Order: sequence, then structure tokens, then C-alpha cells
Amino acid sequence: MRPIRRVAVVGAGMMGHGIAQVFAQAGFEVALFDSEQKVLLSALPRIKNSLDVLTKNGVIRKKEVKPVLSRISLSESLNEAVKDADFVVEAIIEDLARKQELFEILDSLCPPTAILASNTSAITIKDLSAKAAHKERILGTHFWNPPQLVPLVEVIRGDPTLPEVMETTVRLMKRIGKEPARVNQDVPGFVGNRLQHALWREAISIVEHGIAESEDVDRVVKMGFGLRLPTVGPLETADLAGLDLVLSIHDYLFPFLDSSKKESPVLRSRVQEGRIGPKTGEGFYRWTKPNLKKVMQQRDEFLLSWLKQRKNSKKRR
Repeated sequence: MRPIRRVAVVGAGMMGHGIAQVFAQAGFEVALFDSEQKVLLSALPRIKNSLDVLTKNGVIRKKEVKPVLSRISLSESLNEAVKDADFVVEAIIEDLARKQELFEILDSLCPPTAILASNTSAITIKDLSAKAAHKERILGTHFWNPPQLVPLVEVIRGDPTLPEVMETTVRLMKRIGKEPARVNQDVPGFVGNRLQHALWREAISIVEHGIAESEDVDRVVKMGFGLRLPTVGPLETADLAGLDLVLSIHDYLFPFLDSSKKESPVLRSRVQEGRIGPKTGEGFYRWTKPNLKKVMQQRDEFLLSWLKQRKNSKKRR
């Protein structure tokens, strides 16, 4: 496959503008497209703000900001954005029909050697590429929010995906400073969201059955096992505990865990009542603008601190 030089990102919203920033920071020329002009025009100010935060926290140098911004060009034409691209990332709304339509169009517009990647967080590559003629060049690259701060990218192989497409993409993710995780089977939710939603199912079940309140469930995760997850993953922890002990606990505990195949009635009732989170002021918590800002700031400060530490650690090697 030809070298990756030009990148196009389709969708400039919550994830797309951050993905464009990541590629531009790594030195790539990036064409950013969105069908909504308002969203497209807001992308560069949002990226500038993100770069300023990275500068303030010592993750990048101030002199890098202008060159990064200069590598990102906004396009109101999908054809213009992707016509010379070597690598295209789809980052539109998580809607199967719209993604299928877009990949059918991208497959006809893009150069035949271009790799087409989806930032879908759960939809299988088989489903979203169903209408495309050249499925062998389509795969998933699931960035995590916020993509400019979280290092993980799941690289998902569809059944027809060529091995060289997979390998080129894994190398590209490393080149832009990401930690690629290979997902070898095209299953719904891939790896990260299967793990995350299994945790959410049990957490919601605990609240539903009155075992603990939302605040205490989150406290157990944040102040307990969650603290060690950045350095010791679940399977490493299992080994360290001893698989004999893990098996013994599973034998006793598994019958008591939630294994529902449908969503929790508590979750469905909240959605039906319009209690969906900060957008409506209430979900499992009551939300105001100040406490939302505080939570987001705490999250980003932790991620920035981790990124700075990671950068300094690489310098010492």
C-alpha cells in the first residue's frame, strides 16, 4: 500500500475535530469535512482551545500550535476533502443507515488505494460496510473521547479486511502516538465497550436493587479498583491475585451477578421520563452547569497529568 500522507476526517463534531487534531499534531495534512457548516466552522476554535490547554499543561510547546492549525483545512465539499486522501476516518453520528450510505459514497469517491476507517463505538464493520463495493479496505478505528487525550484506539478487522490494511493502520496509529489494540473478530462493541457496558449493567443493577446508591457505586470504582486500572489491567490483576482464587470467587459469585439480556427497567424509565443526564439536568445524578464543568475539568486534568507523565517517561528511555 502507498504511504499515508494525507488524511481526511468526515464529521467535525465531538470526536471528529479531536481526531483531526491528533493527526495534525503528528505532522499530517488533514482535510476536515462536515455537512453542517456551523459544526465545521466551530472546529478550528475548538482545536485551538484544546491545543492551548495542552500547552498550558506542558504536553506540547507553544510554538507547535500554529503549525498544527495550519495543517487542518476545512472543506464544505466531501469530494474535495477525500479526493486525494490516503486514509479517511468517518466520525459521523452513530446511525447505521447514515454510515452505510456514507461508506458507499466514500468507496466511490476515494482513491482506490485509500484506507477507509470508521470511528464507530459499537456497530460491526460488516454492517456499516454492507453497501460498499470494496469492503477489503474498510476497518474500524475506535478512538475514545476525548481523542486528543485518551491514547487508546481499537483497530477492528472486518472479515473481508485485507491483512495489509490492518497492519498499515496499526502502524499509523503508533505513528500518531496512539496505543492501538487489535480486535481480531468483528463483534458488536468490540473490546472496550463490551467491558464498559458489562460494568454499567452491574452498576445499574446494584442501584436498581437498592444495594448501594449511585454515589457509593462510583466511589467504589474511583477510589478502589479503578485507581490501579491505568497500570494493571483486569487480566494482569487476575494473575496477580492467583487464578485459583479467581476461579473460587467466580464459582461462588457468578450466580449472583446480573446477566440480563435486556436493559434495566431503571435505565429505561429514566430515559422515558427525560432524565438522561446533563442535557436535561438529571440522570443518576442531578446536574448543574457548575458541577458538570467540575467533573469534566477533573477528568481532563487527570488525563493531561497522565499524558505529561507519559511524555516525560518516553524522553527518559
